[in-house]
Amino acid sequence: MEIRQLNSNDAEAYFSIRLEGLKKNPEAFATSYEEEKSQSADKYKTRFEKTQDSFTYGAYEGSELVGVITLVREQLTKLEHRANIVAMYVKPEKRGNGIGKALMERAIEKAKNLSGVEQLYLMVVTENHPARKLYQTMGFEIYGTERRALKYGDTYYDEERMVLFL
Repeated sequence: MEIRQLNSNDAEAYFSIRLEGLKKNPEAFATSYEEEKSQSADKYKTRFEKTQDSFTYGAYEGSELVGVITLVREQLTKLEHRANIVAMYVKPEKRGNGIGKALMERAIEKAKNLSGVEQLYLMVVTENHPARKLYQTMGFEIYGTERRALKYGDTYYDEERMVLFL
C-alpha cells in the first residue's frame, strides 16, 4: 500500500471513490450523493493543484485508490492555529487492514509540519464505532456532541466533535 498526496492526475479516481462513499455511507458525510453526482472530476483537479491549505491523501493498492482523507487548514487569523480532518473514507472491503490508521497518521504528520497549527479537529457520526475507536486510539478527545447534526431521509444522526492537541 502506498499513501501519497493526490494531484490533478488522481482527480477521476478520487471523484469515483467519493461518489462510492457518499452512496454507501450517506450518514457519514454532509454532502449527499445526489448533490455530488452532478459535479465532475474537474472540481478536484483544480482543488488538488492548489495545495497551500488543503491536502488530500490517498491510499493506493497497486493502481486502485482504496482510501482517502483531506486535511484543511483554517484561513481566518484567529483560527490559523487549527486544521480539520474531512472526507475520510476507506472502501468497505478494505476496512480493518490499517488503511484508515495510515491515512490518519499521514494527515496528522502533515498538520504537525504546518507552521502554527496546534490543534486538529474532526467530526464523526456517533454510530460509527470503528472510526470513533480509531480516532480515540490516535489521541483525539471528544469535546462535544451535536444532536441531530445530520438528517438523511427521516433519520437523524448525532455527531461527536473531536480534537487532537498537537
